[in-house]
Amino acid sequence: MVGQAMNNHSTPAPLRPEDDSGAGSSRDLVLGRLRAALGDQRPAPAEVPRAYQGPAGAGDAHRLAENLADYHATVHHCSTGGIAAVIDRLLAGRAAVVPPGLPEGWLPPGATVLRDDGHLTHAQIAAKDVVITAAAVAIAATGTIVLDASLDQGRRVLTLLPDVHVCIVHTDQVVASVPDAIARLEPGRPLTWISGPSATSDIELDRVEGVHGPRTLHVLLVT
Repeated sequence: MVGQAMNNHSTPAPLRPEDDSGAGSSRDLVLGRLRAALGDQRPAPAEVPRAYQGPAGAGDAHRLAENLADYHATVHHCSTGGIAAVIDRLLAGRAAVVPPGLPEGWLPPGATVLRDDGHLTHAQIAAKDVVITAAAVAIAATGTIVLDASLDQGRRVLTLLPDVHVCIVHTDQVVASVPDAIARLEPGRPLTWISGPSATSDIELDRVEGVHGPRTLHVLLVT
């Protein structure tokens, strides 16, 4: 009897979402009403006011340095003629990989440097302790550096495998906000946005650096 009683209670059919592929679906009905209301004359996108943004100024480089430090990056201030000396100190005898178009004058004499010709393997890149690149733009408000794969920045993989990233940023590349950066960048290029060393946190917010990229980021802010 118990078995019969149980068998009499059939399992309810699973709920299935409404099929929205037909002409009479709710989606088509709503979209049809919107199209009819708009007609052939579609309104132009509204202009977004940007009055809240202040003009770019000399304080942007200082703000960038502060935000980079908050992200645990190390900022070095130098002149164009002092780039090689700073890099020499940071390398401390370690080998580096560089993109093909990095200026030769930025590299200290006698440094062990491997230039990427586009054919280096991941193992060859990872075997180097340091990667040295330029930058496309830097954002003061967020402490972010953007690379666009130009010849002095190289392939994205270059800045993912070595443990230390040394990035050269000139003060005229620093902009105030993200919209300012977007205006300078070409959206068709492969963009890499870097805000401090690679880091992640577990559920207890214990920060671990170097999980998805370089554990150490040095930024040379060149005036």
